[in-house]
Amino acid sequence: MRWGIGLILMLLLPLAQAAELRDVRVWDAPDSTRVVLDVSNAAKSHVFTLTKPDRVVIDLDGIDAAGVRKANQTEAKGIVRNVRAGVHGDGVRIVLDVDEPVTTNAFDLAPNDDYGNRVVVDLGRKTVVDNAAVGASAATATPQSAPQSVTAPVLPGTGRLQDKQIVIAVDAGHGGEDPGAHGPSGLLEKNVSLAIARKLALLINTQPNMRAVLTRDGDYYVGLRQRVEIARKQQADMFVSIHCNAFTKRDMHGTAVYVLSDRGVNTEQARWLANRENAADLVGGVELQGKDNDLATVLLDLSQSATMEASFDVGSRILHSMGEINTLQRRDVQQAAFVVLKAPDIPSVLVETAFITNPHEEKLLGSDDYQGKLASGILDGVKGYFHGYRPRQQIVDKEAPHLQQVSASAGGGSLQDAAFSN
Repeated sequence: MRWGIGLILMLLLPLAQAAELRDVRVWDAPDSTRVVLDVSNAAKSHVFTLTKPDRVVIDLDGIDAAGVRKANQTEAKGIVRNVRAGVHGDGVRIVLDVDEPVTTNAFDLAPNDDYGNRVVVDLGRKTVVDNAAVGASAATATPQSAPQSVTAPVLPGTGRLQDKQIVIAVDAGHGGEDPGAHGPSGLLEKNVSLAIARKLALLINTQPNMRAVLTRDGDYYVGLRQRVEIARKQQADMFVSIHCNAFTKRDMHGTAVYVLSDRGVNTEQARWLANRENAADLVGGVELQGKDNDLATVLLDLSQSATMEASFDVGSRILHSMGEINTLQRRDVQQAAFVVLKAPDIPSVLVETAFITNPHEEKLLGSDDYQGKLASGILDGVKGYFHGYRPRQQIVDKEAPHLQQVSASAGGGSLQDAAFSN
């Protein structure tokens, strides 16, 4: 009898241990699509692609068959045009029908305060990757029959400085898998920050000789370091990150402006806030395994002393203009070790518009009119800074008489010598 009961328990044990597929979410970004699978326990996954037609297969081992129904209810977005699932072995197979050939990057995420175990599959447009590879190959390939030509260095008197278009990188905090802070009535920081960022970008683009670049323009997550990379790629003259403040005490209120600190923070709340914002990559879903510890230990180089001074300048101007819209948490610019402020060559500020955890300020943040006022206040501070400082760029005179094109393989003499040969 005991032997029979033991056998039954052994047969039922795998069923009791089967994990659940709790949700499947698809996030659409400009150049990629992210698929996130919430599982009750860590699950082994296998991801591969098939062609004719193009599709991505995700096998999850040890998942209860009830997960099939959940997967089949998934809304398709972006590259993914359909999601279907079925039982496969002791788990579930999910098939993503895609519009075109894709690259895949799959990784697991451990539980955090917002989510349990997750399997993340990022789908990239293969045509974008292939075009980039072709461009890189063309740039590096130099046939021996056609030596590469280079231009001699710019010498004194051959160039001039002129004002350049002012580029402002506007960063909407959080997004996608990372909702940011939650208000008492359910308002999400990621939605508020994007709404204000879009309004600010529109205002900037109406100003003469100014252009805005949004680090994200939809409900998807962008890694903290990638936000800075976007700003640098666009040769931004300023980086403005927009957030909603939050704290454990609901009576905290007011607007705050932060710049980078590499030596600590002003207050306990600033420390708590920086830790929360810097953990966004873990919530949003960034594969950190194998990467260095940039998120905690980015050291500032010497060039950042001037950048810090500029950051304090524009931060003070924004804080002053925001004080006419909302109560200020403090009347001076605060400092904290925010990862998104760590570009050594771009003046950077982080604006905590208001406390979303405060019931009164949450109501204000949900108002379209109030969001517009906050965007206008930020713009006033930015314009005030650039009223006294105009970024400039060096323009090379095309018809400088003492410059000539020279071959990199030319024998004898240096490029400097060749420049004076006329």
